[in-house]
Amino acid sequence: MTQMEKATFGAGCFWCVEAVFERLDGVSSVVAGYAGGNRPNPTYEQVCTGATGHAEVAQITFDPKKISYEKLLDVFWKAHDPTTLNQQGADRGTQYRSVIFYHDEKQKPAAETSKRNAAKQFEDPIVTEIKPLDHFYEAENYHQDYFKNNSNAPYCRFVIKPKLDKLHLDK
Repeated sequence: MTQMEKATFGAGCFWCVEAVFERLDGVSSVVAGYAGGNRPNPTYEQVCTGATGHAEVAQITFDPKKISYEKLLDVFWKAHDPTTLNQQGADRGTQYRSVIFYHDEKQKPAAETSKRNAAKQFEDPIVTEIKPLDHFYEAENYHQDYFKNNSNAPYCRFVIKPKLDKLHLDK
């Protein structure tokens, strides 16, 4: 039996990140949540204030025999603008920062190498943080599978759908 692994990325709104990664072959689940802050069990409302220090993240469970951590990192760099500090599009605040939370000492150098390689693709410097995952807090149920459950909502039609189209993940 294959040992599943996890990756945790913040790349703006977790609805966008979730919608991108759940479409990749080899990904078994994606859970929207919060990481990197100082408040245990934060709520969405608390995270939105910016006072908890948490980022909106997606925690990805994947089969490393079908998709590598490095491939997930490649998609991460393409799925958002890692050169904008605390912002993706109209979403602004520290909760929308670009961040890779590594799960073990094998992921850390892979993330650092990937960041160095990705920097060649951007004119501006990458501001993505690379930090150890201390704790992941699952977001409220209504945030889970948001695009799948609300594909006609304006945010989904005007922000998420074009991103999926750009990445050829519009299945």
